[in-house]
Amino acid sequence: MADQLTLYEDERIDDLLTNDLKIIQSKNVFCFSMDAVLLSHFVSVPVKGKIVDLCSGNGVIPLLLSTRTKAQITGVELQPRIVDMALRSIAMNHLDQQIHMIHGDIKEAHLFLEQGGYDVVTCNPPYLSKGTGDQNVNSHLAIARHEIYCNLEEVIIACSKLVKSGGKVALVHRPSRMVDLLYFMRKYRIEPKRIRFVHPRIDEAANMILVEGIKDGGVEVRLLPPMVVYEENGEYTSELMKIYYGG
Repeated sequence: MADQLTLYEDERIDDLLTNDLKIIQSKNVFCFSMDAVLLSHFVSVPVKGKIVDLCSGNGVIPLLLSTRTKAQITGVELQPRIVDMALRSIAMNHLDQQIHMIHGDIKEAHLFLEQGGYDVVTCNPPYLSKGTGDQNVNSHLAIARHEIYCNLEEVIIACSKLVKSGGKVALVHRPSRMVDLLYFMRKYRIEPKRIRFVHPRIDEAANMILVEGIKDGGVEVRLLPPMVVYEENGEYTSELMKIYYGG
């Protein structure tokens, strides 16, 4: 299959977990990380319907979601080179009929997508506020990690405009931004319903938070059991092994 694709010199084709899927990656442009995998596993998805993934990168979340649902999935990504990587991955996996990628700004997504037309919206947004932390000199990586073209409030606004009333919005972020995340969700009528913290090890503070909310939902939230990534010996916990490798 690889010899049927055009790859840039810095690109490679990786296996995507236990599924018979492949994905194009580049350390110089974009490689998915654990947060995308955990979000795609955490979010509640319908059997069919319509899903949109914002800040979609190389399409890893749409690809993973395709193994859980027959819904139509649309990814929105600002960087054209990364959109091109996603499109080639989608074609390589023969998922053109289910997954569609759009090159566009999520702040304008309601103008080129159906406003209020999606059952589920997912997003793995940039984590770092503009001007904080060490901004990567690689523009592709800087845009993915820092709020250069969209901030957290703009992300939540975009989610709220696209999801239907009663539909679900799921995001992954850093615990340090939890108050902002929950505040903006409620401000824009996405009521937080499920929260789960992810800890590197059982005795370490959480470094990720997964949140799912419902548009126009009632006031009630469940704090799920914490997820622990590594055992004391450095190996994945049984839960992470199951997420990554099945079984």
